[in-house]
Amino acid sequence: MIVVDTSVWIDYARDIKTPQTAWLETELGRNRLAITDLILCEILQGVRDDKEYRETRETLFQLEIFPTGGTNLALAAVDNYRRLRKKGLTVRKTIDCLIATFCILNSHSLLHSDRDFDAFEKELDLQVIHP
Repeated sequence: MIVVDTSVWIDYARDIKTPQTAWLETELGRNRLAITDLILCEILQGVRDDKEYRETRETLFQLEIFPTGGTNLALAAVDNYRRLRKKGLTVRKTIDCLIATFCILNSHSLLHSDRDFDAFEKELDLQVIHP
């Protein structure tokens, strides 16, 4: 399963052409794509217009949405954050630690355009889609 991060969805919604958005455009409807509940929250929080909110929500609910959270994920994300810090790598956002750790624990690949995930790929074997 491929989890698509908020960073890609935002560029896609804004019609910003990147390798990731081109990949997403091609694979929508062809590949099994997913988001997490955290990604759902991030995306929908950024939508200001009511009509656009309803359309975006409807589109996202066509994807698989994985529930996250809980003590096990929180502790695993803390462990990963601490491992990276000990190597001199700082992840700027807690939510990115949770998303990366979720993907690692569940053997999902991640499509993203956010440098915070680079350390997880390099040091913790996060599987990343490179279009």
